[in-house]
Amino acid sequence: MGSTGITISNNYLSHHNEVMLLGHSDDYLPDSGMQVTIAFNHFGEKLVQRMPRCRRGYIHVVNNDFTEWEMYAIGGSGEPTINSQGNRYMAPRNPFAKEVTKRVDTQQSKWKGWNWRSEGDILLNGAFFVASGEGLEVKYEKAYSVEPKSADRISLLTMSSGVLGNARYQSMLLYLSQYY
Repeated sequence: MGSTGITISNNYLSHHNEVMLLGHSDDYLPDSGMQVTIAFNHFGEKLVQRMPRCRRGYIHVVNNDFTEWEMYAIGGSGEPTINSQGNRYMAPRNPFAKEVTKRVDTQQSKWKGWNWRSEGDILLNGAFFVASGEGLEVKYEKAYSVEPKSADRISLLTMSSGVLGNARYQSMLLYLSQYY
């Protein structure tokens, strides 16, 4: 409630439904100034939604590896600004879950003005990101925290995410070998 200056980084997340929720509620105005960086995370197998779901604020999603989701990867309500840069999105096999984004319980006539963009992201297996808003650079100033690296370096950037040790890295190589 009113928090800001938050960084969520270097995590390995798997086997979870509602992964992360940012913001108290759509109507809680102090969250309008919230600034969050989500960087260098590996969103792995058996995840359903909310990687993250954002209510209000300015969210920089940068250099993450999204290897699976069942519903959507990034969602929002309450008019958040979302700046997705240098991520790799691997859509699931389900043909009805290819969209990375979801505007939760909001009509298109309202969310088409929200500032959501994808810049330098790699979209695989039919994944697609629905951008919205004016696309003006000034709109993303508060949703920018670190210089994004090229998305083709994601495996290296997220290799050490999660618990120390290499069991997760070996699992990731096995998983990715199914797609390449």
